[in-house]
Amino acid sequence: MHEASHRIFQERPEILVPIFEILGIPLPEKAAVDVITPDTTENRPLERRVDSVLRIQPSDGDDFLLAIEAQGRREKEKESSWPYYIAYLRAKYDLPVLLLVVCWSRSTAKWATGPFTCGARGWTAQSTRPLVVGPDNVPVITEQRAVEENLAMASFSALTHSRGPEVMAILEPLARVVQGSDTKAVKYFGDLIEVCLGETPAGENWRELMGFVTYFPGRGTVRETAYLEGKAEGIAEGVAEGIAEERVVTILRILEQRHVPLPDDARERITTCTDLETLARWRDRAITVTDADALFAESPEPGE
Repeated sequence: MHEASHRIFQERPEILVPIFEILGIPLPEKAAVDVITPDTTENRPLERRVDSVLRIQPSDGDDFLLAIEAQGRREKEKESSWPYYIAYLRAKYDLPVLLLVVCWSRSTAKWATGPFTCGARGWTAQSTRPLVVGPDNVPVITEQRAVEENLAMASFSALTHSRGPEVMAILEPLARVVQGSDTKAVKYFGDLIEVCLGETPAGENWRELMGFVTYFPGRGTVRETAYLEGKAEGIAEGVAEGIAEERVVTILRILEQRHVPLPDDARERITTCTDLETLARWRDRAITVTDADALFAESPEPGE
């Protein structure tokens, strides 16, 4: 998550324009972007390194450096290292410097906005005000057309909201777009999301989505045609059973990780359910519910 949250700016700089729009800072559509060394180590045994540093050359002039930090939690030492990064880069390259902090936690994002000041006796000698993007200002992109128009931004949306209940609504259209293309550029985002989400509940959901869409990509394959014509009922049934089992495991794992009490009768109800829509609904609810009753709300569910 940490690596992906800043490297995406290096490898897909087209998301800089929408990100700067979120922050209310104008940036021309046409801008050259160069990756420069993030090393800010001096000639002494103290290593300092920014996550990513970009040199932005807008079409209207006024070049500047963008230092990017991916921040998963509050770290007190950043309040002194961030001002150092800015001062060092300003002195080394003789260019204005902006600091962008990418957060996937609302509390971390609130802290990261600062300002972080240095001074004494009522006088502020230096003030550092990072630009911050996080769950509160990065849009939740759920429309497939919007995903197709800017896959990089949609992927960034998934990373930023990966810890929230909105993530499933983002991942579903992303999976359809990634599975619907054979280009390396699109596959890059599929791999990025999988590696980034890892073993989190969102990562489990992503792998489940990708596995399911593989069977029914909507591209006229022999497997899909046979299924639609009723010639592969056995295969389809086996696939459905496998998906149901995976969704049951995902639901139980999410509830366990969130320490939600699960009585024996509730556990049995989950493990014996075979309806994919019901299991999908329970899986989405498992991310936010606090008890089993909320998980089974509006019961009985069709097809249980």
